[in-house]
Amino acid sequence: MRILSRYVFRQAVGSFLLILASLTGIVWIALALRQFNVVTSQGQDTWMLIRMTSLAVPNLMAIIAPFSFLIAALQTLNRLNTDSELIVLSAAGSKVWTVARPLMLLALLVSLFLAFVGHIAQPWSMRLLSDYLVQVRSDLLTQVIQPGRFSSPEPDLMFHIRDRSADGELLGLVMHDTRDKAQTQSYLAEHGSIVKQDGTAYLVMSTGHIIRRTDADAPPQIVAFDKYVVDLDRFEPQDDASGERKPRERYWSELTQPSPDSKLYKSSPGQFRAEIHERLVGPLYPIAFVFLIVAFVGQARSTRSSRMQSLVLTFLFAATCRMAGLALNSAVTRDASMLVALYAVPTIAIVLSLIVIKRADRQRSGSALFGRIRDMASAMADLAIRLVMPRRKAAT
Repeated sequence: MRILSRYVFRQAVGSFLLILASLTGIVWIALALRQFNVVTSQGQDTWMLIRMTSLAVPNLMAIIAPFSFLIAALQTLNRLNTDSELIVLSAAGSKVWTVARPLMLLALLVSLFLAFVGHIAQPWSMRLLSDYLVQVRSDLLTQVIQPGRFSSPEPDLMFHIRDRSADGELLGLVMHDTRDKAQTQSYLAEHGSIVKQDGTAYLVMSTGHIIRRTDADAPPQIVAFDKYVVDLDRFEPQDDASGERKPRERYWSELTQPSPDSKLYKSSPGQFRAEIHERLVGPLYPIAFVFLIVAFVGQARSTRSSRMQSLVLTFLFAATCRMAGLALNSAVTRDASMLVALYAVPTIAIVLSLIVIKRADRQRSGSALFGRIRDMASAMADLAIRLVMPRRKAAT
């Protein structure tokens, strides 16, 4: 049995790693194509694109890894059944747990991997990605924008500079911002420079004017300034509390014990609650998946059509459970009472699988007992025939 367990474990691990690498590659390519404007329009090199897209992958591991394990386990059991290995084990009296143990070990390893990603890898990668975004936004003005040319880093936002000094100072700066449809603003400054502080980049403008227009029929408002500072984080979608770490960028201690002065926690405590429980419930899904697989696919079957139907239904049921968990995690942000349903999804899947496995064992035990009784009856009938036939021959 140890040899069999090692064999099943090697098959499952090989399939899992291959599927995980394939899905991760597909996701990485999709992210790279989505962020290709970092190279084309924001003047960064290819290495920066690779780093930014790679740092976003751990954030998706909570979805990629469980589905990779689900597909790998289903493929492994299907191969064992196709090669008649499950049928041989069943005929030899082996129980379903013989094949389930190596799969459960792999599920436990995947759960530990998800816990590592959620508590360590994801916050680290998200923090580093945030720092890279600050660098890209600041480099946009200091390196990318060319004197005498109009540049638009995002829709409804335009920059223009007359010249750039040797120390990187921007001369003759014009910034036209129409992202807010209720108010159009134009900034004109003689000098401008980029200042980085506490992980945030600021555009400091000197000696200029701000032209605001809130009504097309009303005259514009003109505000003169000696120095004006613009937060470049406004160029990206941000939370209400700018400058604070988002929940996914925080480690466990920072989530469970946020600062009392945190504006983000005061305005959106549900985001912290949802992130905390997502990191706890996420590792439960590989365990729930392996119980579902053992319950509905772990039995040996000789009919190929019914086997394929079980594979498809098991995958759909497991995928539905995971999607329901993601939806409930979003609901937890708004309503704390949804926490019960969040933990109930993997728990119900495990309990339901155990019930199915128990019933299958009872049916198998009953059929085995019926087979023994039938064999005993057949043997007794043969013995009776042997005893009766000599007497008939003697009488004749």
